[in-house]
Amino acid sequence: MKRFWKDVAVEREGGAWTISLDSKPVKTPARAALVVPTQALAAAIAAEWNAVEESIDPQGMPLTGLANAAIDRVAPDRHAFAQGLARYAEADLTCYRVEGPREQAARQEQSWDKLLAWARRRYDVDFATTFGLVHVAQPPATVERLNHAVAALDAFRLAGLSPLVTIGGSLVAALAILEKAIAPEAAWDSVSADERWQLERWGADREAEAALESRRRDFLAGARFLDLLD
Repeated sequence: MKRFWKDVAVEREGGAWTISLDSKPVKTPARAALVVPTQALAAAIAAEWNAVEESIDPQGMPLTGLANAAIDRVAPDRHAFAQGLARYAEADLTCYRVEGPREQAARQEQSWDKLLAWARRRYDVDFATTFGLVHVAQPPATVERLNHAVAALDAFRLAGLSPLVTIGGSLVAALAILEKAIAPEAAWDSVSADERWQLERWGADREAEAALESRRRDFLAGARFLDLLD
């Protein structure tokens, strides 16, 4: 779609906010009104629309995309969407370790043990860890409490949490970002530790580096989206 508008504005609508293009409200792909809960998020979305030069590039408008997802995909069945994210509690990235090489194992311990320690304190749970990729069952109380934490979130927070969980593979890291227990960049370093170690060990691969950087951008966009909801 080519840029057809001149002015972008943020307007208050009751207790929420809308974005308009030349006084016409922005709609989601499903043609619902793009209404967001905070002025900060509305202003950031408006900035994305204002930054469009000639044609719309969805990859350059991640906050708009997440707001669309919250309204069109999450809100119609929030419970089912939450259940999908909560399943990551049963196989969190941080619970699956390597025995070697020692340097890689040390990196996992350094970053992942801190995340699990935070989750133990925050949710009064424990975790089963293992070496390798064979599934290890988590304590039922752990799964239940993390499920409850996700189920309590509204549609917008679930939408922001989604890329953190699905890209990073760790519900624990995503919840730590949500609760501001870890900085987003530090969380990304943690969940991408193995991939970055592989690139360092085997040498730079332009395609792999580009893919990793794309995932990093989407991950951090999810974190920013959550931050703009507060």
